[in-house]
Amino acid sequence: MSIFVDENTKVLIQGITGNQGAFHARQMVAYGTKVVAGVSPGKGGQKVDDIPVYNSVKEAMEHHQIDASILFVPAKFAKDGAFEAIHAGVKLLILIPEHIPLHDAMAIMNFARAKGTTVIGPNTFGVVSSGKCKIGIMPNQYFVPGPVGVVSRSGTLSYEIVGSLAAAGLGTSTVVGLGGDRVVGLNFIDVLARFEKDPGTEVIVLVGEIGGTAEEEAADYISKHISKPVLAYLAGKSAPPGKRMGHAGAIIERGMGTFEGKVKALNAVGVEVATLTFEVPELVSKVLLKKAM
Repeated sequence: MSIFVDENTKVLIQGITGNQGAFHARQMVAYGTKVVAGVSPGKGGQKVDDIPVYNSVKEAMEHHQIDASILFVPAKFAKDGAFEAIHAGVKLLILIPEHIPLHDAMAIMNFARAKGTTVIGPNTFGVVSSGKCKIGIMPNQYFVPGPVGVVSRSGTLSYEIVGSLAAAGLGTSTVVGLGGDRVVGLNFIDVLARFEKDPGTEVIVLVGEIGGTAEEEAADYISKHISKPVLAYLAGKSAPPGKRMGHAGAIIERGMGTFEGKVKALNAVGVEVATLTFEVPELVSKVLLKKAM
């Protein structure tokens, strides 16, 4: 099974005629994603390969069923693109741009909540239900079907861990990138709740990092609501307080969001935290073997 997207999800690409939009459109199609349309204002009537391009999301939705949209637009235009998609009725929105202005991101999330739209990102690699549908920028070859659900704040760490899992013969059910900016749509709890109900997910891997309290909140939720085994990997062990580590959300401030505090919270509820990324497949294999006995 899968969460958020599956083999029937119809996808729109906003900014499809740009270099990044066109490149990743082709990668998504190659993976098997049903990309049905693109939007690029002023370029309606064109095609990117066989994908028709429209001037607006509303126009695209008049001609196609659209279940999800992904934005490949500069951060300063992301609010306009997101509002356009949400207003047109898109129910799943993936925001690729990094460093969307904070107030723009807050406005997007408020509007999305009011309209019942789920937002993944911003500053996300996207979401992929392995072997079924990929909406994002992740490398195709690592995402093979299997029983491991992954939810992550980091793109490159996800690729490394998912690649290690695949090399060990362990595929993934769905992999979700929460995004690394300060304000994002989904959090760990949102995705954990979905994985708990997904019969295709047998074990969950949580990939976190320093900054904020998302991992601590996830630990509390796991202790009360998650029956499936959860494993974790956390980045930022050596990062000094007050210095941002890559992501806007990865910064220790006022003593909050430390590596040690997150590990302690997760360990306290039975979540084993891998010291190195390549340990994750070993831990997953042990859990799956124990479940099979």
